[in-house]
Amino acid sequence: MTKSPQLSLPVHLPDDETFASFYAGENSQLLSALQNLALDQGERMLYIWGAPDSGRSHLLHASCAEMNSCNLATAYLPLDMHAMMAPAYLEGLESMALVCLDNIDAVAGHKDWETAIFDFYNRRKELDDSTRLIVTANAPANQLQWALPDLASRLSWGVTYRLIELSDTQKLSALQLRAELRGLRMPLEVARFLIKRISRDMPTLLATLDKLDRASITEQRKLTIPFVKETLGL
Repeated sequence: MTKSPQLSLPVHLPDDETFASFYAGENSQLLSALQNLALDQGERMLYIWGAPDSGRSHLLHASCAEMNSCNLATAYLPLDMHAMMAPAYLEGLESMALVCLDNIDAVAGHKDWETAIFDFYNRRKELDDSTRLIVTANAPANQLQWALPDLASRLSWGVTYRLIELSDTQKLSALQLRAELRGLRMPLEVARFLIKRISRDMPTLLATLDKLDRASITEQRKLTIPFVKETLGL
């Protein structure tokens, strides 16, 4: 029996961050593992670590979206926002089909949070790992400064993946993919111009794409370098 999709927090998950919109680059094996997990095939717990803005949250949002589309209950906890939450949010999550703990490194050293996560792991284990689990961090579990050493071993029960950042060339392709999914054609020279003149980090590039998309729709103009310069004031 499936449950209605829900979140443990009133967190808005971006509807454009799906598996289809994730440009894998050198992370195709990780992407396949997440897709298999969503299909309840293969591993039931994944630990993903990588640099900030490398796409960790995108993959969690995509996993939730995939399972929500099948009317399965998911919980997404952005632990970098732990100051706005309480460890009690973890109570009962073992009943969910999928739990995503994003940026778990943010609560390393916070014993109340670590205890709550540790207890959640144990409750999940008692249910034969019925809840699929994805955890992300900025470093491997054994390199984080835990108040509870046993938590590091719990985090190592599943399979660990390093999320490899995209090269500049791959970012060009990722930007073109996101534009294409919006129905917007971005010529390669425009993508190169943005990476050279705006930023090399994907969040900034995607925020810029949002602005260009809105302007293109409003003015009914194609993406060209002169249009980009005019729109962005460059």
